[in-house]
Amino acid sequence: MSHVYAGAGAHRMNKRAQVLRYIMADLLGAATAWTLFWIYRKLELEPAKFQYDIPLTFDGNYFKGLILIPLFWFGLYTLIGGYTDIYRRFRTKELGQTMLISIIGVSVIFFTLLLDDQVVDYFRSFLALFLLHFGITFMLRFWLTSRTVARVHDRRYGFNTILVGGNERALAIYSEIESMPKSPGNRFIGFAQVNGSDQQLTSVGLARLGKIHELAQLIPQHEVEEVIIAVESGEHEHISRILNEVEGTGVRTKIIPDMYDILSGSVKMTSIFGTPLIEVNPQIMPAWQFSLKRVVDVLLSAIALLLLLLPMAIIGVIVKLSSPGPVFFTQERIGRFGKPFRIIKFRSMMHKAEPNGPQLSSANDPRILPFGRFLRRTRLDELPQFWNVIKGDMSLVGPRPERQHFIDEITQSAPITATCTKCGPVSPVGARSNSGMPRTSIKWSGGSSMTSCTSRT
Repeated sequence: MSHVYAGAGAHRMNKRAQVLRYIMADLLGAATAWTLFWIYRKLELEPAKFQYDIPLTFDGNYFKGLILIPLFWFGLYTLIGGYTDIYRRFRTKELGQTMLISIIGVSVIFFTLLLDDQVVDYFRSFLALFLLHFGITFMLRFWLTSRTVARVHDRRYGFNTILVGGNERALAIYSEIESMPKSPGNRFIGFAQVNGSDQQLTSVGLARLGKIHELAQLIPQHEVEEVIIAVESGEHEHISRILNEVEGTGVRTKIIPDMYDILSGSVKMTSIFGTPLIEVNPQIMPAWQFSLKRVVDVLLSAIALLLLLLPMAIIGVIVKLSSPGPVFFTQERIGRFGKPFRIIKFRSMMHKAEPNGPQLSSANDPRILPFGRFLRRTRLDELPQFWNVIKGDMSLVGPRPERQHFIDEITQSAPITATCTKCGPVSPVGARSNSGMPRTSIKWSGGSSMTSCTSRT
């Protein structure tokens, strides 16, 4: 059975329009809640305070709030991820998220605008503003989410999906999803072969798009949003390779439940749409945690650079005087989702120490300068990386960044290593490996930071 969905271009336009609807609903809800709160204050709170009637007027403070408060709520929803995965929202999640954001936002408004207001009753003010904002916003979001869910179920909205595998298991999952009265939203555009003989999906008209080693190219080419892994029981050894191919593409990856025991990484069961599948979570943390983590990274790194400015200047002078060459050493490393960046350190080796290509260092490496050996032992050479943290290249907590050359070598023997790029690279604060191995090397079997990243993931 096949169904007709909107094309990719129409889907993108619908998605932008849907995000805009949520933004307009939030702005309207915040403005309405503020207006009703202002009226409640004038008609209830102020007369109770002064013991006489207060005329209902809208002064400059009201109009300032009418502009600034909706913008504040918009920023808060953006920060916490209220406009992401706009077609995958569901009503119970909407309830919890709106309540959480309302509590946070009302608390901020209360302590910044209302706490020093001698007119208002604090408890009644907080409760009234919370109930008004939460009630109006949730009502609008509930309506939008219900409308979206209905359109997904009716197959008016769909997510481009590739099946990995083409034999009995893939055919069964395809037939089950396509025959559901209420669609889970999967719009199957084709399948990727695991081997050359899995062709059964062609019997139902599904196109063969390529093989599993081509997934990284197929996903952007066909604007894929979901990948469902449905390989046969005898093909489990391909799972790590498949996960490695889709890593960094941003797609949701789902897998049938009986493969759970072979997965590494963060997984969760899908619970709102469609047939039961295990979902490999593409995000280590939700959006609000990433935002909070980023704020902490920038603040602590800026403070560290200010406090360490004089010691860093002294180190720079010693490096310059101790050997010919620049003070700082920069090198390309691989950051979050495989994005390259230039890491910065104090130079601890002789200038141009790798004439023949990438080389790992060792404890007695003759290329390391005497003062550089001290810098490496005390990790002072990595202090400039606080600048990488401020720029957004690195984080205070996460796996260490490595060079693409060594990542490729490790991935050949341990493909799941690539999932470590989800975390984002780490700064000097959390960089030491648990095993005490040389810090410029990464090895899968030695308990280094790449291994510990996988355990955290």
